[in-house]
Formats: sequence, C-alpha cells, structure tokens
Amino acid sequence: MKFLIMGCGRVGSGLARSLADEGHDVTIMDVRQDAFRRLTARFRGNAIIGDGLDSATLQRAGIENADVFVSVTQGDNRNLMAAQVAKHIFKVPRVIARVYDDSRADVFRELGLQTLSSPRFVTSLMRDMIFDESGDTPEDG
Repeated sequence: MKFLIMGCGRVGSGLARSLADEGHDVTIMDVRQDAFRRLTARFRGNAIIGDGLDSATLQRAGIENADVFVSVTQGDNRNLMAAQVAKHIFKVPRVIARVYDDSRADVFRELGLQTLSSPRFVTSLMRDMIFDESGDTPEDG
C-alpha cells in the first residue's frame, strides 16, 4: 500500500517507520527539515519538506496514488483541512486525521472524515487499564 503522512513528530515518524519496515511505500512530509531527525537512517521511505495544505506539494508527494493519507501535525485545523483536501479533492480512499478537541472530532466525523481524538483515545485506554473486565478496580479482588 502507498501511504502519505503529514507530520513527522513522534506519532508520524513512528507510524512511517513501522509501515516502511512492513514493506509499504511511505512518504512523510513536514514543514520543518529538522523534524526528519526522528526517522532513522534505515528508513526506506521518502521524506518531503512542504506544507500538506499546498496542492503542488501534495502532488509532489504522490497523493494521486496514495491509498491512505494520515494527518498528525500538532494543529487540529491543519490536520482537518489537509484531510478534507485529501478526501474531497484528491479522492484518497482512506483518510485519517488526529484531533485534540473532541468537539471538532465529532463535527468532522459527521462530515465523513475519519478522526482519532487523542484525548478520548488515551482516556479510554487508561480507563481500561484501571478497571478489569468486571468493572472492579484491581484492589477489589
């Protein structure tokens, strides 16, 4: 599969390395050159400096052939706008945007964008770690 990832922070770089190690065709983009320091020397994908809101940059990154577009920058607005461009203009089959604001996640989900709300996800995982399957805390036995 061909992946295009916008944002080379901890999540984006980790996802890019993992997918490339599995043999997928991965391109990651970021507006900052120094963001790519998170990629190891053995990274077998492509790294492109550029703005994921810019159509020319997206085309240079190969969005027309992407199977999946993931936006994981630090900004909800950037992630959601880029996801809309990927889905509605470039017709990428699967588009996922990370968001920090749950209310935005709900609104954009209603518009057909697949979103992952980091706070909601972490909260759910933590709750699962706190309670066992019966709903009791581990101390309750």
